[in-house]
Amino acid sequence: MNTFVFPATARDGRGRAGALGLVLLAILAVLPWFGGPFVLHLAILTCLNAVMVCGLALIARCGQLSLGHAAFVAIGAYVSVLADRLWQWSFLPSAALGALAAGLVALLLGWVILRLRGVYFVLVTFAFGELLRLVLLDSAAVTGGANGIAGIGPVAVPGFAFDTRASFYGLALAAALASTWALARLFKRPLGHAIDAVSDNPALAESTGLNVHRIQVLAFIGGCLLAAVGGALQSRYIGYVSPESFNTSISVGFIIMLVIGGRRSIWGPLVGAMILTPLPELFRGAVQTQHIFYGAALIVILRFLPGGLASLPARLSAGLRGRSSEERP
Repeated sequence: MNTFVFPATARDGRGRAGALGLVLLAILAVLPWFGGPFVLHLAILTCLNAVMVCGLALIARCGQLSLGHAAFVAIGAYVSVLADRLWQWSFLPSAALGALAAGLVALLLGWVILRLRGVYFVLVTFAFGELLRLVLLDSAAVTGGANGIAGIGPVAVPGFAFDTRASFYGLALAAALASTWALARLFKRPLGHAIDAVSDNPALAESTGLNVHRIQVLAFIGGCLLAAVGGALQSRYIGYVSPESFNTSISVGFIIMLVIGGRRSIWGPLVGAMILTPLPELFRGAVQTQHIFYGAALIVILRFLPGGLASLPARLSAGLRGRSSEERP
């Protein structure tokens, strides 16, 4: 009798925990509209980072770690801004062009370097990020060089402009939720299962007939497209782009957000962005303390919570179920 009752109770518990999590997320999403301009600013940056870290999560879920993710953010930002400046394109087609450019570069680069494994892939993506930054610095006639491009207009669609923080937060929140939803849908489909299989054991996945290299290239392109979309939105919100806005420390920051949030969790990028995005702004006067916190948080998470903060509710729930089963006569 108990063998039928206990699983139903566990499912009910997970359902209640999921509903409670969604209510909490809805409350957190609405709160910034009732805060001040600084709270809205932090909320917008959090949402934009969540979009970009979702892209990195897709690449990492396929078993690779990119140290050049900020380079694809830069491609999306610069191409969309230049399409606006040179050809007076509106936001949607210029952002689409930026994403297309990032996807094309990801295809050409990924097709070559995704045959590498481990530290070799990390080093090549790091080198690509630095190379792109130097190209942007040296192409001053087009990119503005070290001075960057200033005075970038806000996002505008026919009939409406997202020219206030409150309206732009709505756009950024929609982009963050859409990215998270897209990842959730992907990993419930055969392609998502294939990506997980490639990550777990590439040799075994290859032996079952999966084309490992093609799946990794697809995941790499998808992750870079999300990075480019985030870059296009960020450039319109900040109103300024420069090569130093996309250096290696930005890519490292994305990796830290992903690891602390949860590498294999759909909610990991969002949780990591919510925890780590406000810190540089809140501790702007103590940069060294901020770096110490990052290092300590990484060590603690990797040692005691390798699944990231997003795995904490499941671990607590499993612990409570285990304790209740021990107490059951």
